[in-house]
Amino acid sequence: MPGVFRHSVDAAVEAVAQAAALGVPAVALFPYTDPDLRDEIASAALDPENLVCRACQAIKAAVPGIGIITDVALDPYTSHGHDGLLVGDEIVNDATVAVLARQAVTQAHAGADIIAPSDMMDGRVEAIRNALDAEGFENVQIMSYAAKYASAFYGPFRDAIGTSKTLRGDKRTYQMDPANSDEALREVGLDLEQGADMVMVKPGMPYLDIVRRVVDVYRAPTFAYQVSGEYAMITAAAQNGWIDGERAMLESLLAFKRAGASGVLTYFALRAARALQESK
Repeated sequence: MPGVFRHSVDAAVEAVAQAAALGVPAVALFPYTDPDLRDEIASAALDPENLVCRACQAIKAAVPGIGIITDVALDPYTSHGHDGLLVGDEIVNDATVAVLARQAVTQAHAGADIIAPSDMMDGRVEAIRNALDAEGFENVQIMSYAAKYASAFYGPFRDAIGTSKTLRGDKRTYQMDPANSDEALREVGLDLEQGADMVMVKPGMPYLDIVRRVVDVYRAPTFAYQVSGEYAMITAAAQNGWIDGERAMLESLLAFKRAGASGVLTYFALRAARALQESK
């Protein structure tokens, strides 16, 4: 993805400082884990000195006013590339949820403001909420990836975090069928009942109808994730001279707001923030 980089911790602090200066309210952290640190049980996910935790601590020390969103899922840490634990060829839901709850607490201790479980295991929001509260993190919020589809648009991101090479099989057994919209409403309702403070629809633009339905039904804070494939398509078309990249970027972000999204996670954040400041 042109213009998008994997940062070391010190470089991440600099990038976050730029974001804060431009008025970006929060950043989301995703790690690239060295293959030697990956294993079948995602043990590095629980290490208080892992990359995400060290980045949280450094960012909080240097840029205390910005929100930090951390991803709770096991795929950056498993040798098989799945979001959950495997027994044979089967994802084991309950055992995975227990690890996810511990991972969330580990990240909260490191300074995360918002825990964002993206794994799509059943019951994980309730388990994470209970675990956070038990450790005194009642004010740490949960942004649930409640409607996360088994999409073709994740490819560049999986390359960036190293799971495209490690993934065995696919994630269709726990991510949602792109043809199914009613399931999204059921999943959102369950996560809100279990204690989610806000919900996420992922990917973004191909699922604007889902954003609209979720907002209309639940009136809860609803976010959209403009994923790596969406960013890559707009950027590549602009680089080839086929579209006006700046206008297409802003128009795509406006579409999320028009659909009712409370906010957008996007790789365009810095560019969009600069463009909005310049337009004032």
